[in-house]
Amino acid sequence: MAAKAQQPWYLYLLECENGYLYCGISTDVERRFLHHQQGKGARFTRINPPLRILGTQRFADRSGATIAELQLKRLPRKRKLQWAERVPGILLES
Repeated sequence: MAAKAQQPWYLYLLECENGYLYCGISTDVERRFLHHQQGKGARFTRINPPLRILGTQRFADRSGATIAELQLKRLPRKRKLQWAERVPGILLES
């Protein structure tokens, strides 16, 4: 019996209203972005609706994406934006 291929996970960075940044992980960034825009999911994005995806990065598994998310969250704003410039994301805007 062949092993099931593991679905990739993505780290993403959003630009939200009021200039705030939000990062998270998902297996489907476009779907997750739409959920955030609809007020579903994270409390932060219900209060600060996302405007666009700034960057995404693919990981082989959830563990790798989670570790990268924690590292990105710890960075100052300027470094987060630099990260997004290096790994451009899907252009979805509200």
